[in-house]
Amino acid sequence: MLKIGITGGIGSGKTTVCKIFQTLGIPIYYADDEAKKLYDTDAAMKQEIIAHFGEGVYKNNYFDKDALRDLVFNDIEKLKVLNSIVHPRVKIHADNWMQKQTAPYAIKEAALMIESASNLSLDKLILVSCPLEKRIVRVIKRDHTSHNEAMNRANKQLSDEEKRKFCDYEILNDDEHLVIPQVLKLHEELLKRC
Repeated sequence: MLKIGITGGIGSGKTTVCKIFQTLGIPIYYADDEAKKLYDTDAAMKQEIIAHFGEGVYKNNYFDKDALRDLVFNDIEKLKVLNSIVHPRVKIHADNWMQKQTAPYAIKEAALMIESASNLSLDKLILVSCPLEKRIVRVIKRDHTSHNEAMNRANKQLSDEEKRKFCDYEILNDDEHLVIPQVLKLHEELLKRC
């Protein structure tokens, strides 16, 4: 079975592309969603996060993402510590999930796939790309946030140009090119590789 990654900047439409692959019967591992679950279910991870960031990041024994975001958002060193705790555990969880799949290929979706080096355990990597300003508009609308907040989040990720160097395929999701035909073409190509 091929292990495929999908990455792209915030607001690029990774989830939309993944939903199309899902309709084709391809299993998807959503790394951000699974990481959020691990904050509450992985006892060792929880203890390590509390040791570094204090008990205030958990309210009523449940993870409070806003509290943690406030602590790490403008502190690159704290963000590095957080990533060093979370990313390895998500990678192990994703690897275990991949081993259980029976489809011709399975997909792991993550915004920080290259930044966390989790792409190294995958066979192929797909970039979902979109011009930055369109992505920012999407994030503002989706997350009800400010332009500055959306830009700050985007600036913490590699640009499409930088990500492109690591990717084998690209799906352009710029509201001008049809996405479904691009996914169908890539799906057929991946099936042939299997």
